[in-house]
Amino acid sequence: MKISKTLAAVASVLFLWACTSDPAGETKLRVMTFNVRINLPSDGPNAWPHRKEKAASMIRFYEPDIFGVQEAPKGQVLDLANALPDYAWTGVGRDDGLEQGEYMAVFYRRDRFEIIKNGTFWLSETPEQPGKGWDADWIRTATWVAFRDQGSGRTFFHFNTHLDNRGEVARLEGAALLLNRIEMLAKRQPVIVTGDFNCDPQSPPYQLLTGEMSPLKDSGMLSTTPHHGPARTFTKFDLDALKSTAPPIDFIFVTQDFSVQKHATLSDSFDGFFPSDHFPVLADLSLE
Repeated sequence: MKISKTLAAVASVLFLWACTSDPAGETKLRVMTFNVRINLPSDGPNAWPHRKEKAASMIRFYEPDIFGVQEAPKGQVLDLANALPDYAWTGVGRDDGLEQGEYMAVFYRRDRFEIIKNGTFWLSETPEQPGKGWDADWIRTATWVAFRDQGSGRTFFHFNTHLDNRGEVARLEGAALLLNRIEMLAKRQPVIVTGDFNCDPQSPPYQLLTGEMSPLKDSGMLSTTPHHGPARTFTKFDLDALKSTAPPIDFIFVTQDFSVQKHATLSDSFDGFFPSDHFPVLADLSLE
C-alpha cells in the first residue's frame, strides 16, 4: 500500500510532550465517547425516537464532564442538548461544514468549562473543506476544542472523531492526519481523543495512534482500576453481544499528562433494548 506524505511525516516525528505543574492541584475529568447511531426508521424499535431518552438517561446517570458523540445529525444533537440542559456543545455537520450531515459534537458542562478555540477538519487530502478522503465510504471529520477549566485554570484539548467503516487506507491516513493535527494545534498541551475508530487494537490505525512515535495511549491500558464491563463496544443492537469477547472499536486516548483511575464499557440495557448499537466508553482522568 502506498504511504502518503502525511503518514510518512507522522511516522518520522518523535513527539515530545512536557508535563506542566498545576498550582491548583490535580484536575479530575470524567470523559465519555458515545456513538449514538444515526436515526434510521428501518431500525424499527431501535430507531432514535425510541432510544433518545435511554441515551440521555445513560449520560445523565454517569455524569461525564465532557463527552464526544458520533453519528448524530443536528436533530439528534439537539435532542440530547434539550434533555441535558447542564451541557453546552460545539460541532458542525460533516457534509457542508455547517448543518448538514452527522456531527462529531463535543458536549461539556457549561458551568465548568469555557472554550478557548475550536474547529473541525476533514479526514481527507483536503482537510479544510468538506469531502471524502482516500477510499472512504463516507465523509469523515474530527472536531477539536481547546478548553479551560474555570475552577483550576488548566487548559487541555479534546479531539472527537469517527474513522471510516470500510476504507482501510482512509482509516490509516485518517489516524495519521489526526496525529498531525494534534501536533499542530495542541503542541505540547494535554490532549484527550474520543471516537469510533472502526478498528481493533491489533489494527494498523490503532497501532499508529498508540505507538512509540505517538503522544497518545489507550486510557483502558493505563487505568489503575481494572477495566469494568465487556470488551466489545459494537453491538448491532444484539443482546447476545453481552456474551461476546469481540475486541473494542471505540476508544478514549490520552497524552501522558493524564493519569487514569477508572475505565469502563457501559453495557446498560432498558427492558431488553440498548440505547445505541455501540456501548459508551467512559474514563476517569486526572490532569496533574
